[in-house]
Amino acid sequence: MPHSKKVQSKGKHAHALEKIPSILAVLDENYPEARCSLDYKDPLQLLIATILSAQCTDERVNKVTPGLFKQYPTAQAFGEAPLEDLEEAIRSTGFYRNKAKNIKECCRVLHQDYGGKVPNDLDALVKLPGIGRKTANVVLGNAYGVPGIVVDTHVARVSHRLGLTVEKDPEKIERDLMAVIPRERWVLFSHQLILHGRSLCQARKPKTAICPLNSLCDHAQKP
Repeated sequence: MPHSKKVQSKGKHAHALEKIPSILAVLDENYPEARCSLDYKDPLQLLIATILSAQCTDERVNKVTPGLFKQYPTAQAFGEAPLEDLEEAIRSTGFYRNKAKNIKECCRVLHQDYGGKVPNDLDALVKLPGIGRKTANVVLGNAYGVPGIVVDTHVARVSHRLGLTVEKDPEKIERDLMAVIPRERWVLFSHQLILHGRSLCQARKPKTAICPLNSLCDHAQKP
């Protein structure tokens, strides 16, 4: 990277870089054991559960998946499932038609091209039908231990409020966070921000008065 670009990049992230050590310390103190709240036993189960979690609570997904995984234990089974049956099995997670179609198509490709195994490579994962960077990073970070930052609605919202990014596009937010968060912290940081977004930094009524990140938050410090 040319020197001018390095300086520009540091300048863009200077405000965030200044606060990161303090932010990470507060997150560690309040969410030391943050982890994926979806139940799964292998990468395929996590992939399916993550698809189902879109616009749905993890709690609801965890109620649906035990029976679902028993009925369809492999990528081949999902890929060969009648679409109507799959839709019915996941109906309570919402947007079930689109989710069923993505699961079926994704698993058909997994069976056909990967022997039923979920690849541990971001580029391969995002080429699967219905799989975006968010889902791919969830699987890579939690099932394979490959560092990645998951940008869901909570991570995007909290990052904005903390002043870590001004971007709206999830991939640009991801790049901004990758530039300031130590690589070994990417997976844990994502879980911590998700928990913080669910418990305190909510969309409509953030609990600013009791937020431990209050003094570090651009949103909270606005007059």
